[in-house]
Amino acid sequence: MSGAGDEPFIAAVKPLVDAMGGEMLPPDEAGPDDVVLVWEGVAAVAVRLPQLGDSLDHLLAALERRKGRPLADLDRKEKQEVVRALEARGAFTVRHGVETVASALGVSRFTVYNYLNSEKRP
Repeated sequence: MSGAGDEPFIAAVKPLVDAMGGEMLPPDEAGPDDVVLVWEGVAAVAVRLPQLGDSLDHLLAALERRKGRPLADLDRKEKQEVVRALEARGAFTVRHGVETVASALGVSRFTVYNYLNSEKRP
């Protein structure tokens, strides 16, 4: 991306950018909404953050990889854990978030709301 001296920095931030669903690009290609990361006083890399809807899809794909099987194949307890993890990451603030998660889990929107509400009960 930039100079050879920032390669360890780029290697260090890459897992974070990948986990967010972002894209790394040379700093001189950064747009107004991109984040330019500076290392030792020099622009090392630009990060293009995903759109919120894309982030949710990326989160679902990451959870599916972590579980090792389609989210729809999880048992009820595991699905509830997924909903809790997604809620903690703000997945339900995204427009159509409940519908997207329900579809990925193979359940109804009502079931997702039940999972969310069961966490709020004493």
